[in-house]
Amino acid sequence: MATDAPHTPEPRVDVRFLRDDGYLGDGLGRIVAGAVPPLLPMLGGVVVTATLLVAGLGQDSGITLFAPAVALLLSGVASGHPHDGRRDWIVPPILRGTEYVYLLALGHGSEVPGPLVFVLVAAVAVHHRDAVCRTHCGVRPPTRAIRARLGWDGRMLLVALGGVLGWLPFAYGALASYLVVLLVWDAWTSWLAAPVATVTLDSRNELGGVDASTT
Repeated sequence: MATDAPHTPEPRVDVRFLRDDGYLGDGLGRIVAGAVPPLLPMLGGVVVTATLLVAGLGQDSGITLFAPAVALLLSGVASGHPHDGRRDWIVPPILRGTEYVYLLALGHGSEVPGPLVFVLVAAVAVHHRDAVCRTHCGVRPPTRAIRARLGWDGRMLLVALGGVLGWLPFAYGALASYLVVLLVWDAWTSWLAAPVATVTLDSRNELGGVDASTT
């Protein structure tokens, strides 16, 4: 009687890689050396950020544009935690969703052209999707490529800086172009670095095709 093949457990996904923290988030995490669980700081930052967005981000100007991004940095103190809790897996998608909402709300409230807002949010989403696919395949891009994405904190703060300087449409367009070029370059270099499999063709087709063996 045939026996079932032994089940090989899938490798555990490192949730910290999916957080997409930038330099500031990583720096805050190193200060506390992973001692802070990620869920509560993230929820606190998201609640404050959402409150500021609902209060009317589009009517804000100057330094107040930084408030939602700075509030979300509360979650950065937990970036060094191993994220091995039962519900810690929800941290990355909530951080990503908050970044999307911030970019959409700021762009819409400040009358940034819709195509620019769409391209920027789409570029960020594709980078996030790329990170998820690589993680599930057990492949991580080089550290320099991860750092080049700037992290959710870096992207939000750069857009806020563009709003403070009165260059918000330019900031959206420049950041979107940078992320698209980075995505294409990363994909191109990854394809070139991938090993080429050698395919051996067998002249005998044992599945019953036109060249099936007759012996």
